Amino acid sequence: MVLNRIELVNPEKIGTKAAAHYQFTIVPNETRTIRLRLLPIDPRSARNATPARSSRVVGSALPRTSSERNPVGEAPTGAREARALPREKSPSQAFSDFDEVLAVRKVEADEFYAELAPSSLTAEHKAIQRQALSGMLWSKQFYYYIIEQWLVGDPANPPPPASRWNGRNAEWRHLYNERVMSMPDAWEFPWYASWDLGFHCIPLALVDPHFAKGQIDIIVREWYQHPNGHVPAYEWNFSDVNPPVLAWAAWRVYQIERKQTGKGDRAFLETIFHKMLLAFTWWVNRKDSKGKNIFEGGFLGLDNIGVFDRNASFPDGTHLEQSDGTSWMGMFSLNLMRIAIELAMEDHVYENIATKFFEHFLGIAAAMNNLGGKGIGLWDEEDEFYYDVLHTPGGRYIPLKVRSVVGLMPLLAVETIQWQLIDALPGFKERLEWYLAHRPDLARLVSRWQEPGMHERRLLAITRGHRMKCLLRRMLDPNEFLSDYGVRSLSKYHKDHPYRLLVHDEEKVVNYEPAESQTGIFGGNSNWRGPVWFPINYLLIESLQQFHHYYGDDFKVECPTGSGTYLTLNEIANELSNRLIKLWLRNENGDRPFLRASAGAFNEATDSKRYWFHEYFNGDNGSGLGASHQTGWTALVAKLIQQQGEFGTIKP
Repeated sequence: MVLNRIELVNPEKIGTKAAAHYQFTIVPNETRTIRLRLLPIDPRSARNATPARSSRVVGSALPRTSSERNPVGEAPTGAREARALPREKSPSQAFSDFDEVLAVRKVEADEFYAELAPSSLTAEHKAIQRQALSGMLWSKQFYYYIIEQWLVGDPANPPPPASRWNGRNAEWRHLYNERVMSMPDAWEFPWYASWDLGFHCIPLALVDPHFAKGQIDIIVREWYQHPNGHVPAYEWNFSDVNPPVLAWAAWRVYQIERKQTGKGDRAFLETIFHKMLLAFTWWVNRKDSKGKNIFEGGFLGLDNIGVFDRNASFPDGTHLEQSDGTSWMGMFSLNLMRIAIELAMEDHVYENIATKFFEHFLGIAAAMNNLGGKGIGLWDEEDEFYYDVLHTPGGRYIPLKVRSVVGLMPLLAVETIQWQLIDALPGFKERLEWYLAHRPDLARLVSRWQEPGMHERRLLAITRGHRMKCLLRRMLDPNEFLSDYGVRSLSKYHKDHPYRLLVHDEEKVVNYEPAESQTGIFGGNSNWRGPVWFPINYLLIESLQQFHHYYGDDFKVECPTGSGTYLTLNEIANELSNRLIKLWLRNENGDRPFLRASAGAFNEATDSKRYWFHEYFNGDNGSGLGASHQTGWTALVAKLIQQQGEFGTIKP
């Protein structure tokens, strides 16, 4: 309606917008509740009705003080019996059962989350999990950005500058953003990021697998994914490169739903697989500059983790051989190989494609150990760690000896396969055996096909036993990567030993910075030089679980390094999970680590059961940093809590 005049509303339902407008003066400790209800009114009869009767939205405002609120979880008497509610009401009856309806919805939500949460969880764990999942559901927003229209401009306004046609996002004219998306941050302007989205879908799959599948599906639809295969990164530059995690996310969502329902959505998996073939081809064609299976990619979501802006190009042709870019592609290859094996169980055509990704993975592993056939790799034998390598036009290879999470990422490229699956795919098995016979040099780099592991599994991994132990020794060292709250993004070693590099007479320095960023390098509003970030921690935990599936309980590693305590890889995965979960748990002093940087913003009387899911966390004391009003990928804690509860290894 417009000013209560129904005749001003276009009967064709085109071009009219409406909003309810309430004005209040709210004093301290007072709340105002606005009650709104949509009513199904026949528009034909509404034309002849009085304005009061033709309202589509009716509302009322009730003042309440904080002491008058219903306790959380308390439903009015008869709420459960009120589930069968009449569908149609007149405006005068709109609020006759309003409180009962809300109470019923609250009871149903309580029942839903109670059924989801494992029985071994404490009330505090359940509250953290529920608020993390609720934050993900709250973070759905409609995102509208049609590039063609943005380039042309608003017809009612002066045309945009001609430079727009050659500027940011101009090459994405096909991109038609017009969907509800899972946002990293529901309080800022709407935006999405493709690799954030992949991580969002893991906790979302616990409560809404249909929506989780839809998110992965939409980002690779033909009006999103570029015709050349590139998946859009984010609004401020869709052409940026995000880590290729969507295949992993699709596989994990498929597995989560199969566990919940007993059946995986093969059509979804097959659809995403075909789109990921395009994305993989784009990576090979665009980010492997020399065609030698060593990948670049730029900053890859890790902002200031490098010595310099990894998105920048060098005027003399120098380029960066990236440990993380190459590791992501190793992981991508294994993800697609595993999906192809799953699809091949019903359609043997996919056996050939599984073989293709097996071969590509072997090529990546070989390249990481022998750059350009010169006997130089990303692995440093002296430091026993992976580093990015600077390749100059003169043929020099300069390792950038920064101990960052980039050097741990080869651990992410791991997959275990039960031999029964391989036996069921004769074409795939034949090709594997050919490699064992004719390319033992490659097979030795990544696998133990001739040595069955736990439950007859076979292992594919970039890091062999010795190198894996070397990486874990540093990762689990409290003086390097291991904090009380997860794995740091940069080794604490650099606190006393900053890395220095002279570039064109300018000294570049990388220090350990456990809190906010002290540098303005690309993306300087976040910090990867010391804090704990959930997405990489989550993937490292999954990788440890995969390694344990092969090595079993007999394979143990000292954890923490120097402690004299040896744990299985699965026990280490559980330990890391509980350290991350501990960010929200009250300690012996009643403090919650995530609040240490913003305790003044919390009122203990009213906020004691509220949790913030920050962007990242201080590498020393766990205080929440970055955006405090988001949930985003930090909601992965909900999945960790779910796992630890199911395993019976949750720590109070």
